[in-house]
Amino acid sequence: MPSRYAHLERRIAGEQQTFARPLRSLLRGAPIVCDEACRISEAAARMRAKGVGSIVVLDAGGQPSGIITSHDLMTALTENAVSEPVATRMTRAPFSLPVHALAYEAALAMIARRIRHILVMDEGKLAGVVSERDLFSLQRLGLGEVTMEIQLARDVGVLAEIAAEIRKLTTGLVKNGVAAGQLMALVSVLNDQLSHRVIDLVRQRHDLDHISWCWLAFGSEGRLEQTFSSDQDNGLLFGVHDGTSPARARERLLPFAADVNQALDLCGFPLCKGNVMASNPELCLSAAEWRSKMAGWIEAAVPKALLDAAICFDFRTIYGDNSLAEELRTEVWNLVRQYPVFLRHMAQNALRTPPAIGRLGGFTTGDVPGGEGTLDLKAQGARIFVDAARIFALAQAIPQTNTGERLRAARGALGMSEADAAAAVDAFLAVQAVRLRNQAQPTGDQPRLQNRIDPARLGRMEAAQLKEALRIARELQERLALEYQL
Repeated sequence: MPSRYAHLERRIAGEQQTFARPLRSLLRGAPIVCDEACRISEAAARMRAKGVGSIVVLDAGGQPSGIITSHDLMTALTENAVSEPVATRMTRAPFSLPVHALAYEAALAMIARRIRHILVMDEGKLAGVVSERDLFSLQRLGLGEVTMEIQLARDVGVLAEIAAEIRKLTTGLVKNGVAAGQLMALVSVLNDQLSHRVIDLVRQRHDLDHISWCWLAFGSEGRLEQTFSSDQDNGLLFGVHDGTSPARARERLLPFAADVNQALDLCGFPLCKGNVMASNPELCLSAAEWRSKMAGWIEAAVPKALLDAAICFDFRTIYGDNSLAEELRTEVWNLVRQYPVFLRHMAQNALRTPPAIGRLGGFTTGDVPGGEGTLDLKAQGARIFVDAARIFALAQAIPQTNTGERLRAARGALGMSEADAAAAVDAFLAVQAVRLRNQAQPTGDQPRLQNRIDPARLGRMEAAQLKEALRIARELQERLALEYQL
């Protein structure tokens, strides 16, 4: 039975070329900027003169520190505050994407973050601003009505129905040939919206006053790389105030976390078999406890610690006080700098599973019950890119969690050309495309086969593309081995 979003499926599939343009191609001249001392009235005059809806505020070093939009100006006007400096009204730390990011990434980010302007950066420098208007309006992308339904849902049962329809929509998009990067971003953004609304509804039934907290996504959700077979990987990070002990705060948070995990399960996000969930007391921790746990992983670097670190170091805030997560990220970077041998151990662990291609260029396969002669596209393909990108990001204190963004951001320090970095990202997405098409096919009662394919069933072009992607994965492992002298 087709999804009730079938019309969106046709629209998104038809417009994927439009939204596959790099942001660089959408820029319309130099960005309009001002310094933090500029008065709001002067900023408004500059915006009117240039016919733009925003102005970027630069700090003393010439880096973006904020953005003022026409909405901010209207608010200042009604409050008779036009003589104030823009620093008092600007949105600080505005969201940005690199010039090579694609239009659909900007569109989905606007939906997810409820913003209308995105800064476009080129090697750390401001290149311009892309607005909602530049993207021909988000309504053309066809997701506005879905997100509105999610936001208006009044109970988890309604959200479960919407989630089922979204799965039909995304499965249809796979069959329509929508690109893997666009599809993973779409799945992740819609899942974020669902998760955010689930947490919002459950929160209303629990007394969490006087506790600052944030819900963390780990694993593929943290990386914005969810596929159809992703289960829950999440945790809770909280701050302790007014002399409250972490144990007392945890007593209040755990029932809430358990309710959220169960509600997400009803919405089609399976409970994690490894119990990597916020309802696990070992993953519902204060800021100090999380720092201690991560320090233990980094200092010990034993196999179990490396596995836990691989799952949890891709953390991203889904709901709550994001400043807690950013402070924790800074702590992780400091710890990694203190214990550089940890990354060497991570690299050793990442090199244990080679890509599913032999030195002579043929696929290497294995046998599992019901899947004889198959290869594992997750362990022997996608994970190679994910692991390498994570290690590079930790080594260079890169804040991005997405694999493609990490590889692009790390390339300069690694001595990779822009073309090599782009090839690595394309190879990762090629592997993910085959995974998604495979997962879109029914596997009956054999979920272990969702990431396994029989290469003999691939077409010649698809097989050749996958072989090239796996060769690039091997090159990435070789770079990792060289970097850590393994």
